[in-house]
Amino acid sequence: MDSLHQLSLYLTDHGYYAIFILVFLQQIGVPNPVTNELVLIFCGYLSYSNTLNVYKTIIVAVSADIISSSLVFFVFYFFSKWLINHSPKWLPLTGEKIERLKAKVLKRGQRGIFIGRLTPIIRGYVPVVAGMLNINRKAFIGTLMVSSAVWNAALVLLGLLLGPYWSQIAGKASLIQGIIIVAVVVILIMYIGRYFQRRQLKEGK
Repeated sequence: MDSLHQLSLYLTDHGYYAIFILVFLQQIGVPNPVTNELVLIFCGYLSYSNTLNVYKTIIVAVSADIISSSLVFFVFYFFSKWLINHSPKWLPLTGEKIERLKAKVLKRGQRGIFIGRLTPIIRGYVPVVAGMLNINRKAFIGTLMVSSAVWNAALVLLGLLLGPYWSQIAGKASLIQGIIIVAVVVILIMYIGRYFQRRQLKEGK
């Protein structure tokens, strides 16, 4: 609750600059006591209370997400060539293994990247993996833009919808985060289950 209060003061004082900085820093790996999920949901509430504009909030959050994730992707994209050629001992993947992983990811298409980008915690590592595997840059950026728009807009709008009930749930911030994670995990399990079910049906024909 104390961290949420500090977040409220920071966002109220600095507005859209604060949203950009918080989202950007966490996406490049800088730890934050309040996760981006809660930041964006709270921004939705501030939009409900007319402290922020919901459209500007979404645009700023999406922009910060795309810029920071693209930065991470390109750093690992260009650095991976050196890793593949030198295969340092601290890296558990050899150049040959990286190429095999790349083939698997490319075989599944952008769907796996899109799902990963919509999964809490995992979404932050997707640009790292995609960069290491030298995934096609245009394809990745396209998927990144769509997934960022969906993810950030959904959380901000969720906070907007929860606006009238915020005083009742403000003390249960960690519970909200847990619900979000559980919901995403359940959706992923259902998706994976349907995928293997369709695969078995195809193999049985």
